[in-house]
Amino acid sequence: MGYLRGFIPWIASGVISSSDWRWGAVAGLVTGLALFAQDRRRGVAPEAMILELSGSLFFAVVGTVALASPDSPLKTYDDALSFAWLALTAWGSLAVRHPFTLGIARRRTSREYWELPGFIAVNNVVTAVWGAGFTFICAALAVCHLTGAPGWAGIAAHAAGLAGPAVFTSRYPARVQARLQAAGAAPVEV
Repeated sequence: MGYLRGFIPWIASGVISSSDWRWGAVAGLVTGLALFAQDRRRGVAPEAMILELSGSLFFAVVGTVALASPDSPLKTYDDALSFAWLALTAWGSLAVRHPFTLGIARRRTSREYWELPGFIAVNNVVTAVWGAGFTFICAALAVCHLTGAPGWAGIAAHAAGLAGPAVFTSRYPARVQARLQAAGAAPVEV
């Protein structure tokens, strides 16, 4: 469940934003920067913290807008925008051939496996699944807002769009590993 650590700033922001979007953005930024500093002290390379860096940038921009203009129209779309940003982070990391989950997976895997095609392929798939989940939530929240859907619809979109990728991430690498072993391939961390 170590992959959830990168989402802590987003969770902190989401909880606090329910009462005030300005302080939600500040909480996300402060939490993100604190986790980034903690990881750097532990020797984690910045390229292994794509989610953390992307989140800090998002919260810095949104926080600046929120503090400068508390009644900005962005306030209404803050939740959908956060998932649009996460989707762009996921899809963008795939586009530059460095899936954001790669840094997370490398923290739990021996260095000897980091450049193996299977390891990278698994992270491409996992990142794509997260990208699809974020995209789904963003679209669902936009539709909910535009149609005046009840609050439970947005909550259901969050639950489905996050639970699906979380479950997939916890199971898919093990299934790939089992398939490789069943095919007689040498054990490989994925």
